[in-house]
Amino acid sequence: MKAVVVQKLSGPSGLVFTEVPDLATGGELVVVDVRAAGVCFPDLLLMSGKYQMKVPPPFVPGMETAGVVHYAPPGSGFAMGERVSAFGGLGGYAQQVAVPPSNVVRSPEGLNDAEAVSLLVNYYAMYFALVRRAALRPWETALVLGSAGGVGTAAIQVAKALGARVIALVHREGATDFVSSVGADVVLPLTEGWGEAVREQTDGKGVDVVVDPVGGPAFDDAVRTLAEGGRLLVIGFAAGGIPTISPSRLVLRNVGVFGVGWGEFVHRNPGIRADVGAGIATLVAAGLKPPPPVRYPLSEGRAALESLASGGVLGKVVLEPK
Repeated sequence: MKAVVVQKLSGPSGLVFTEVPDLATGGELVVVDVRAAGVCFPDLLLMSGKYQMKVPPPFVPGMETAGVVHYAPPGSGFAMGERVSAFGGLGGYAQQVAVPPSNVVRSPEGLNDAEAVSLLVNYYAMYFALVRRAALRPWETALVLGSAGGVGTAAIQVAKALGARVIALVHREGATDFVSSVGADVVLPLTEGWGEAVREQTDGKGVDVVVDPVGGPAFDDAVRTLAEGGRLLVIGFAAGGIPTISPSRLVLRNVGVFGVGWGEFVHRNPGIRADVGAGIATLVAAGLKPPPPVRYPLSEGRAALESLASGGVLGKVVLEPK
């Protein structure tokens, strides 16, 4: 079968589209014919040697896939031909992937494969972040940094589906209309003075929850935008810098900074995936639908990752073998 292989840990330049051995059936793993493979920021870190999980090349990356069951072991609860989505640390950028049955869920009705795969990393992580870590309530206001990317899009849509008001910050040219289209109530530019603009939108009170996948210089201003009792969710450090904060700033205003490590939490608590999946399914049934993703053929995996690395993507990127 064909796959995108990391030949060296140099980012997208180390990717090669090539032939790899076919997957064996008859074992304890579910084999899925891949129709869509999600491209996410952790994939980019992994192939650059910067992710917490270190994998020596060569390997096939890809943490999220959707497609059709090719083989299911007896007792797995799945059957050949079922539409499913699958979580896995590796192997998704290929025509087939093999994963444990516990990592497989049925794809939601009403979503195509590219839409279904869009949920697996970003939407699950944001549901975990907003519901379990931040305990976001329907009457609260959430501020989303990095709102035009996959994480930001998911944060906006999940927060809106939970009933919150959403203020989104954008720093990319031409991203305002896209961010508005996915449900943000207010879209502001990430320019000098943005913190004051956010406070003006909340009558000076500040926001209840901040979703920050960016880090870097924006972090300090994000803390200042928190209302009393507010919570800032640290998702990642796309800007490159890892900020620090004095505990006294948290104590004086009764605010909190919460780390969100969805992948690590799942690794230690596998059962949480089913709980979060049930919550996501409820939101999908109520109308949540990811925006149309940016699609690339599997053979153009390097170009897809280069686009993600350059910040040229609005929303989610998927690779399609056919």
